[in-house]
Amino acid sequence: MVAPGPKGLHIGIDAEKVVVSPLPLKMRIGRAKRSRCGSVTEVVPVPPSGRSREDRIRFASQLTLALVVLSAVLSALGIAWWAAASGSVALVAFVVVEQARAARAGVIALPKGEGSHVLHAVEERLAFERAVVVAKRVRRTWPALRHMIDPDDADRSLSAALAELAGIMARRQQIRRLREELAQATRHDLPADSPAVRALAEQRLKAEALWRSTAAAANRILASINAAALAGENLIREQGIGETARQAELAISRLTAAGPPQIEAGPELAERTAAVIAAYRELAADR
Repeated sequence: MVAPGPKGLHIGIDAEKVVVSPLPLKMRIGRAKRSRCGSVTEVVPVPPSGRSREDRIRFASQLTLALVVLSAVLSALGIAWWAAASGSVALVAFVVVEQARAARAGVIALPKGEGSHVLHAVEERLAFERAVVVAKRVRRTWPALRHMIDPDDADRSLSAALAELAGIMARRQQIRRLREELAQATRHDLPADSPAVRALAEQRLKAEALWRSTAAAANRILASINAAALAGENLIREQGIGETARQAELAISRLTAAGPPQIEAGPELAERTAAVIAAYRELAADR
């Protein structure tokens, strides 16, 4: 289990893995977008810029030419040429490195500290990513429920649940590899009563037991996070429906207090119109 430290929990997701660590994550290649929500910081690589090597060289050449002109102007104004040249070289080098970095697909570096977990297996990665999505739903309900829950305690509990889930998923991908190795080892021509075959069967039973126990533990955490999201969302919907009912009750009370109209203008207008038409017809008949 990864226990969220003072700096919280850091979750990195790139194209090849999911990294969960109590320590800040760094990029091995490319750049990253970092978003913090409570004690959880999510790190996602920024898409590549798409600039080719030729485009980057062209831009660097144009920048160098512009800086040469600027250095000449500064030198004419009395500024030491070596200072302007050093600054120009440093700026061009920085731009070249940053553009090259931005042009490459981002890859998160593997954490070196203890307590970190890296998920490579597709099944475990997808399960954990779904849990992160549901956890965001849980966090979105907290502002509306701030009078009912302590956001700090809820944040710590949710981060701990994600950290524990990451540890379980890391174990499951190890067990998955072990199960595959044991399954490969069963392809043999040895007799069933061989000591080696019996030992292999025993280890397969133990691996299956670990597989089932970790699945049950992961499902409990996933179910609890999902239940928290549904409970918060349903309560918010109930509050909205209750507020609508209260507003409707007030509106109906005001309408009821006003009472029915004293004069029914519709029937009176119809009678007056009919009388005018009848008088017009009588005049027409007399002519």
